[in-house]
Amino acid sequence: MAEDAFTEHRPLLFTIAYEMLGSATDAEDVLQESYLRWSAVDPATVEHPRAYLVRVVTRQALNHLRAVRARREEYVGSWLPEPIRTAPGVSEDAILAESVSMAMMLVLETLSPAERAVFVLHDVFGYTHGEIAASIGRTEVSVRQTAHRARRHVHARRRRFEPDSGAAREIVQRFLRAAETGEVQALMDLLAPDVVVISDGGGKAAAVRRPVTGRDDVARFVLGLSRTGTMAARIEQAAYNGMPAARFLTGGALDWLIAFEIRDGRITGLYGMRNPDKLHRADAVHPLDRGDHQPWKR
Repeated sequence: MAEDAFTEHRPLLFTIAYEMLGSATDAEDVLQESYLRWSAVDPATVEHPRAYLVRVVTRQALNHLRAVRARREEYVGSWLPEPIRTAPGVSEDAILAESVSMAMMLVLETLSPAERAVFVLHDVFGYTHGEIAASIGRTEVSVRQTAHRARRHVHARRRRFEPDSGAAREIVQRFLRAAETGEVQALMDLLAPDVVVISDGGGKAAAVRRPVTGRDDVARFVLGLSRTGTMAARIEQAAYNGMPAARFLTGGALDWLIAFEIRDGRITGLYGMRNPDKLHRADAVHPLDRGDHQPWKR
């Protein structure tokens, strides 16, 4: 049945759409559009359902990405990808964990739609240049050139990080304790010299409009939040985008969350999401999948 094939490959299709769009909401819209197209096709005429579905989702995601780029340029304050709650197993796949991390998603946001599609499909999912060319309607030579350009851009801007782990969660716990008690030195010891805070309120919730950078300024910022009671809510630890995170709940409802980027035992990035439009799906765990070693044919 068409529905069975789509359901089987849904985690892979969602992962591709999310990495291309940076939005779980938009990814779900793309999957819905793709399912409608798939349901109109006779499955008996499709030799490789997964290859067919990946092509459909890729093209739909490309169209969607081109449509939303102008909207993102007018975004109020800093833009962050919509956070997705991830299962612990994501951190076991280093490529997948890095590819959905906040830092990498922000780098992908600086690519053109075609560059983003090619990089994601080739470097994350392992598709060949020929397979990608067939998917996005370009020549293989053009895809190779685009892949080279995108990879050079990404490698120049990517930030190393350590995925969610017991050690990383312990660092987050120590950070939260230091912020709550106002222990300045304990907080400073956990922050890397070049640490950055990026907050996304989308103009709908209080958030700093520009990144806060440097250990001293970040420490003052965090302690200021603690003193004003902004952090005085029930706190839960979780994993988002393959990173350790803290959920801040008020009256049982998720008010905001922070995903922590950690490298060499120090916090290098704090990504705070306060935009309510990007939090309404934040309780659901999203299964992610990169497929097997021969993902195109099946």
